[in-house]
Amino acid sequence: MRLWTAPALLTLSVLTACVPAPMAFDPAYQPVPDNFGPNNVNTEWWYASGVLPESGLAFHWAQFKVNYRGAPYYTSHVAVTDLRGNTLNFIENNVQTASFAFPPLKLSQDTWTLTQEGAAYRLNAGPLKLTMTPTKAAVVHPPGYSGTAEVGRMYYQSITRLAVSGTVEVGGEAREARGTVWFDHQWGDQTPGRQALWDWFGLHLSDGSDLMLYRVRDGSGRVVQVAGSRVGADGVARVVPEVTMTPGRTWTSPSGRTYVLEWTITAPSVSLTVRPLRDDQELLSKTTAIAYWEGAVQATGTADGQPVTGQGMGEFVGGVLTRAEGPAIPTGR
Repeated sequence: MRLWTAPALLTLSVLTACVPAPMAFDPAYQPVPDNFGPNNVNTEWWYASGVLPESGLAFHWAQFKVNYRGAPYYTSHVAVTDLRGNTLNFIENNVQTASFAFPPLKLSQDTWTLTQEGAAYRLNAGPLKLTMTPTKAAVVHPPGYSGTAEVGRMYYQSITRLAVSGTVEVGGEAREARGTVWFDHQWGDQTPGRQALWDWFGLHLSDGSDLMLYRVRDGSGRVVQVAGSRVGADGVARVVPEVTMTPGRTWTSPSGRTYVLEWTITAPSVSLTVRPLRDDQELLSKTTAIAYWEGAVQATGTADGQPVTGQGMGEFVGGVLTRAEGPAIPTGR
């Protein structure tokens, strides 16, 4: 990691003239569910995460492609939690050599790659050497995007269940990866961490359905949207009507930020309590200048009147890093 120097900023100003203006967001547009290719937008990311209880692991990988003040900027993250050893390892890739192609999907930043090979996706990123094979088809979460015109909107598609194999390196050991993964792709006109904050869950429920929930907040913390969708065992994504996300227990990180870590989820079809497997999961991303909590969660409750359990990941955005926290990109502060 390094702070941007004057020559780097000069290079950005030259590149600005070569980059076409990002496309405007159209709320009427419906993404093609299995088209995970890149777009000319303000912000775009691809995301894979999973809780692997047989392996004693949880992991998070994200690839970002950003139009930063009119110039391209790339960064990617890997976080690996050893649930047996109670440790967290967070790595960032800030090499500005990247390529994005589709079809088939191929993302690369320096030596980190995600490559679609037939039905499977092969992820090679730092400690992750994984093959992820969908067990459900890709879906678009209704109404097709998250966010609002006020805070920016992101088109939103997922493959909510993929079987994973391969290895995850933990403490110098290549541990076998076994379990279920969630894969997201979002793109649009939002500026995360500044214009918009959010609380998000991707949960695999024991009845075979998958639940996506998000609560979007503006820069002041005011909630502007609460929404959810549920992908049934039939692979169809449906709106979860009248869903609420009620904050419970909070945790204050070493950085001084407070995150809600326990939640009550209610809707006519679903009632869940969601808790973390480990509190200390704050990621201070110098390459995006954003603080967020990303970690494994478990759920208990009912769905359609029947008892269910669930596991998955939660993501709670805590805001922009200060200069004292050493972001690797300019924050305007």
